[in-house]
Amino acid sequence: MNSGPTLQLGSTGADVKRIQRIFVQNKSLGLPIDGNFGPQTEQAVKQYQSGNGLVADGIVGPLTWNALPPDTDTPELSRGSTGPTVTRLQKGLTVMHLYSAAIDGDFGPLTEAAVRTYQTQHGITVDGIVGDETWFIPAGAAGATLDSLSH
Repeated sequence: MNSGPTLQLGSTGADVKRIQRIFVQNKSLGLPIDGNFGPQTEQAVKQYQSGNGLVADGIVGPLTWNALPPDTDTPELSRGSTGPTVTRLQKGLTVMHLYSAAIDGDFGPLTEAAVRTYQTQHGITVDGIVGDETWFIPAGAAGATLDSLSH
């Protein structure tokens, strides 16, 4: 269950990014995930509200927050990161045939090289850092993303 502050046209910040990630994950909003609640985000909110029996006012209040699916676990990762989310990333890169080393949850030089290749192939900033753009850029059939391929 999600919760957060009331968000509407003109809102900015981390909570706006959270709802943008949810909508990108549900394929109702394209990139960018920029933390700015603009007309595109407002339209995605209205469509979601309308499709879920809520008042389609474009404002994310308590009822809309409660109706949203959980935010995905996609923290920013870079060399030196460790843990289960890195393991998920490595699995996704393996599915994309970019990573063939041990899936060990350690974001080392081989993982970084695979991320850079992925970023190059998808025409996004090549920095070896896995942020929102890298997690959610459409990467395969039916709008698959690195996030969706990592599960």
